[in-house]
Amino acid sequence: MIKLEQLKVKIFADGADKASMLAMHAKPFIKGLTTNPTLMRRAGVADYRAFAREVLAEIKDKPVSFEVLSDDFAEMERQAIDIASWGDNVYVKIPITNTRRETCYMTVRRLAARKVKMNVTAIMTLAQVEQAIAVLSPETPSFVSVFAGRIADTGVDPLPILTKAVAMLKQNPRAELMWASSRELLNIFQAAAVGCHVITVTNDILAKLAVIGKDLADYSLDTVKMFYDDAKTAGYSL
Repeated sequence: MIKLEQLKVKIFADGADKASMLAMHAKPFIKGLTTNPTLMRRAGVADYRAFAREVLAEIKDKPVSFEVLSDDFAEMERQAIDIASWGDNVYVKIPITNTRRETCYMTVRRLAARKVKMNVTAIMTLAQVEQAIAVLSPETPSFVSVFAGRIADTGVDPLPILTKAVAMLKQNPRAELMWASSRELLNIFQAAAVGCHVITVTNDILAKLAVIGKDLADYSLDTVKMFYDDAKTAGYSL
């Protein structure tokens, strides 16, 4: 088993709880952080701007991604410029389409011309990867975020898609491929194997890091003990 520290893929913590984000930021193996409006809503964030400002006041040395909120491209662009001004380590998440299936490419092109660092998000096809690469600046750092977990949810193997995307991104040396929507710890090793630059991982998956390399026979025994102890604690009988 390859050890975590041997993997070339960078792990970004994905979440919207300030305390957890700061705790993850403090860990050397966490190289950046991402969030989104859905995670913020679940975490009870009431004021988007205030939350972001509080986080960025303490996280200044690692990339942090914040998403635009508008469904209108002109307003998206305005918000992106505003968000980018919050810090040099900020990447603005731009959805690959709006809710009307209109593509974001012209908006990304205009923002790239203004040297805005972007995270083009919610990508699930190679055509979307190709178009995102075409409009991102080769001079400004960016992320191309492929939702591998959601692709897998449909019954499609994301690995061939990610493998081809890695090759495609060689056209833009400042753009990094991000494996998003992770579903299990194995995804970290899969992302590393296909050459992804970054993988976003939620705290519940990161909590399993201690199990890496565990002897499977011992893990089997631990599982049996857990079932036995829980049945005994519950007072079950036959």
